[in-house]
Amino acid sequence: MPLTEDQIAEIAAQRSVSQPTMRATAPGMEKHLYTAYEVLDHGFVRVIDYMGDDAAIVQAARVSYGAGTKKSRDDSGLIRYLMRHWHSTPFEMCEVKLHVKLPVFVARQWIRHRTANVNEYSARYSILDREFYIPAPEQLAAQSTVNNQGRGAVLEGAEAAKVLEILKGDAGRAYDHYEEMLSQEGQAGLARELARMNLPANVYTQWYWKVDLHNLFHFLRLRADEHAQYEIRVYAETICKIVADWVPAAYGAFEDYRLGGVNLSAKALDCVKRMLKGEAVTQENSGMSKGEWREFEGLLG
Repeated sequence: MPLTEDQIAEIAAQRSVSQPTMRATAPGMEKHLYTAYEVLDHGFVRVIDYMGDDAAIVQAARVSYGAGTKKSRDDSGLIRYLMRHWHSTPFEMCEVKLHVKLPVFVARQWIRHRTANVNEYSARYSILDREFYIPAPEQLAAQSTVNNQGRGAVLEGAEAAKVLEILKGDAGRAYDHYEEMLSQEGQAGLARELARMNLPANVYTQWYWKVDLHNLFHFLRLRADEHAQYEIRVYAETICKIVADWVPAAYGAFEDYRLGGVNLSAKALDCVKRMLKGEAVTQENSGMSKGEWREFEGLLG
């Protein structure tokens, strides 16, 4: 279970208390505050705090553009213009702070997005729980033969069972040794900061992650993409649902221009123009490498 009974009680208590405020609030985000949304087998995402809404983006943009902008386009139109033309500062006026529980190997991939403020649970001071990410059978896949950082066909039968047995067995033994090193009979035990190094990468950690909307959209563009690793993608997809309620106009523009849109190189755009003229374009006469052409064909379906 991702949440303990104490955590559930704490969240219920937080949600039961409301405070008057003069700052702008987003009704869509208010319903998400403190609620923990389960991800993977023991993980979750929950909103701790936020600042700003769609109106804050528009307000910041109009400070930049001066008087008169309101007359030429509505708020949603302005937000779509900003997204379409890769403006960033107005979106930085919104921030969100998340509490995330996730496997260590996912955290190490996530932390590569260095434009956020992070404070992680410290195994130097506290003892990590006996909780490990064990993939569902349908997520056990072989190495892709065409993508060095991707998955291929799903493992089945005895092969899948053997992998699950190894994952569970190794994680359990590592944690047993972790506990043993921490509490040697009659002795103080090994320091926590040393004992933690024996834990597997699928053990769960937690952190608070605060990020502005511009950088959050960058994270989601990469991690909610269908090519992203499944274990981080499900976190990104959960966050997408929250953001869609928080800033619906901005998220709609993001969905159109980033998640659902594509960027074409100059060579790819030239190929599209030639195809529209009826010319037969192949990889050999496209000017693209085999990898570029394969991706281009994928974009065209």
